[in-house]
Amino acid sequence: MPAKHSAVETVVLLHAIGRTSRQMRPLEDRLRDAGYEVLNLDYPAREFPIEELARHIHERIRAKVAAGARTHLVGCSLGALVARAVASRHRPPKLGRVVQLAPPNRGSEVADRLHKLALYRAFYGPAGQQLTTDPASRAGLFGPISFELGVIAGSRSIDPVSSWLIPGDDDGKVSIASTRLPGMTAHIVLPVTHTFIARNLQVQEQVLTFLQRGRFRRATPPAE
Repeated sequence: MPAKHSAVETVVLLHAIGRTSRQMRPLEDRLRDAGYEVLNLDYPAREFPIEELARHIHERIRAKVAAGARTHLVGCSLGALVARAVASRHRPPKLGRVVQLAPPNRGSEVADRLHKLALYRAFYGPAGQQLTTDPASRAGLFGPISFELGVIAGSRSIDPVSSWLIPGDDDGKVSIASTRLPGMTAHIVLPVTHTFIARNLQVQEQVLTFLQRGRFRRATPPAE
């Protein structure tokens, strides 16, 4: 188990689309137990595109986090993309480390199949249209990775229909291949599902390890 954190630093938690801060509460509790300040944000994930969500989160961070404090970002699914956009477009003055949980960095084939349906558009909103595998849907959103980035992917699925649409191993919504990024610091695959990744104890310990040490335990080497 990672050692308890001694300095006061803030971790900003960003939930998935269609979820709330309750999704991240078990991770929030684990990080607080380790000595971190935690800002577990609710944000309007279904109402705006990723670039607007990043601006919204930036304003919340500026209002809630002490000036000059080291700020880490941890996001799940869409929240992982928002965290990446914040780090790229609205970088905190003392950005720490960034952790992505089950990020559709290269999109999801599930979104490819569903994004034109009226029900999908109504539920997932503008950001949902940016989750396809078409790179144009996220053009200009992110710059090169210029910060320490750890990515945690899942390899189990409870959604066989969605998994049938996704090539290769996946977590029921996102392929492992889609989570990878050039320039990431570390990548690890754990036997967890997309839906419950933030609640998994092993995932929580790996998040804490990366925030403290800039690496995962037994992490796979970065690869595109």
